[in-house]
Amino acid sequence: MANASGISAPTVKISLTVGIDRSGFCSSNLVSERICCSGTSTESRPPRFISKGCKLIGCGSALPKLQYSNDDLAKVMDTSDEWISSRTGIRNRRLLSGNESLNGLGVEAAQKALQMAEVEPDDVDLIFFCSSTPDDLFGGGPTVQKALGCKGNPLAYDIRAACTGFLLGLVSASFHIRSGGFKNVLVIGADCVSRHVDWTERKICVLFGDAAGAVLLQACDCEDDGLFGFDLHTDGDGKKHLNAGIRQSEVNIVNGSVSGLMLPSVSASISNIQMNGQEIFRFVVNAVPETMEASLSKADLRVSDIDWLLIHQANQRIIDSVAKKLEFPRERVISNLENYGNTSAASIPLALDEAVRSGKVKKGETIMLGGFGAGLTWGSAIVRWA
Repeated sequence: MANASGISAPTVKISLTVGIDRSGFCSSNLVSERICCSGTSTESRPPRFISKGCKLIGCGSALPKLQYSNDDLAKVMDTSDEWISSRTGIRNRRLLSGNESLNGLGVEAAQKALQMAEVEPDDVDLIFFCSSTPDDLFGGGPTVQKALGCKGNPLAYDIRAACTGFLLGLVSASFHIRSGGFKNVLVIGADCVSRHVDWTERKICVLFGDAAGAVLLQACDCEDDGLFGFDLHTDGDGKKHLNAGIRQSEVNIVNGSVSGLMLPSVSASISNIQMNGQEIFRFVVNAVPETMEASLSKADLRVSDIDWLLIHQANQRIIDSVAKKLEFPRERVISNLENYGNTSAASIPLALDEAVRSGKVKKGETIMLGGFGAGLTWGSAIVRWA
């Protein structure tokens, strides 16, 4: 091949060894790729930026002070402890009240995660605030970042995906670490669903509680990578089974005119949660085992390689059904649903934090996470606790 000066230039071949497995993650099974600098190679190039792993090194959680038991709810609505617990496995839940805020819970959970990880707020590069019920229409990420005292002004923004939010935040954090050069990423799951339920509708309101949970992901070498595989999905057709839409109504006043155009005043509000529980149940007990099998395949792992199973805490019958389909030992399933109800995006990090701090989950153990929620969205991820 001749170059622009007319001098013949040899074709140079460079042999690169990269640790990228078929899921796009770092792998200990190194694969050799040959790249031709002449531009004539038909062999594919490896991803350019994937050079780091990530690991979970800290977790934390926070709860409102006010606790409502099933018996408490039975005093104000037509229900009972037996009716609720037999159908859901829930006996208690925490609800925001007084001067408490969802942002405050998120900050507390994040502070505990940072303390466990021995990382200062100034060393945080990115914050994901995973919530569908923020204190402010425009989200809670920036407010939480400010309250944590992150003087370097790291990017902070919201992920709104209901009960699947934390799982999406976790995977997104791994992408930023692997491809974007971020070192410390906070993922906070926080929700106050009690603001958006009809407290006269016993089939829905008894299910939910408020909480926040957080984890810190940190960059590491590929051989120490702690996120082995994931699988994520969305089906917008399922929205009809679980939603909380916007309600608009015109009022009898006018804001004024702009270039002669009269603008009616419109009042908008979020409706209470609408849910077809039977359809959600039927969907989840099939979709969650399937996505977990997909994550196992991508990670080249088997169910027997997993130490703990942690599914979004929505209903104990769902948790039991998924574990049974996977033939996973019941004593290795993490569940705290009885004490807190469905805390939406907070449920997985809240349960993880309790399991770690109680000594149940130990260093180096592998956890398979499964989430599902409005959208419909669902997915799974396999992680190692570092």
